[in-house]
Amino acid sequence: MSKVDLDVRLLEVSQNAVKLIYVACRQCYSDKFAGDVFEDTAIDIKKQEEFVKNIVASGHMSPLEHVKFSFAIAGVSRALTHQLVRHRLASYSQQSQRYVKEKDFDYIIPPSIQRNSAAKEEFESLMAVIQKSYTKLLGFLGQDNLKGESANQDARFALPQAAETKIVVTMNCRELVHFFEHRCCERAQWEIRQLADKMLEICRRELPVVFGDAGAKCQKLGYCPEGEKFGCGRYPLKP
Repeated sequence: MSKVDLDVRLLEVSQNAVKLIYVACRQCYSDKFAGDVFEDTAIDIKKQEEFVKNIVASGHMSPLEHVKFSFAIAGVSRALTHQLVRHRLASYSQQSQRYVKEKDFDYIIPPSIQRNSAAKEEFESLMAVIQKSYTKLLGFLGQDNLKGESANQDARFALPQAAETKIVVTMNCRELVHFFEHRCCERAQWEIRQLADKMLEICRRELPVVFGDAGAKCQKLGYCPEGEKFGCGRYPLKP
């Protein structure tokens, strides 16, 4: 058992992403066949990039749905993934506590607890107690002739939300922009904001014409839409 840190890795991004968005958008306004436009090697990449920047700025977002990013994510808590999967326009494949025995589970410590020595000691002590009880439950259930996944699926009820999990996430660019608008905001819970910031860093590197200006809603709006009660002060309140 130990504290683990966030690990986010890009598994795959759609090939020819800029061209794909460009062609999809052009199909909306042109009598040319998208298949022919895609195969036309005479179209300058700089022209395509400028075109895509302009459609993103204009709010014409549906062509972005043709390009996807897939991430491998580790070092996150079950508390985080409960929030993450609420973004429904995405695909998820998560490590199962039913099929994977948590014989020595790692965990996430919130920064507020990490900074407080007494709180950290109590938290780590609790994790150890839960691990011991979980292991005992597996033994008790084994005595009742429950083996493998049958024992795991019932013993897992004792596991904490802090338990580390691993997940593969695939989102299209439009959903990613939406995800960053909400989860890069200072109001977002710290762990999912940390994840969103890391994912945004990767997306900006891979596809800057789409994600160069992506982030919390306030960045695009130029003001804070959260109101006086929830604003962080980074931007002025809505006029």
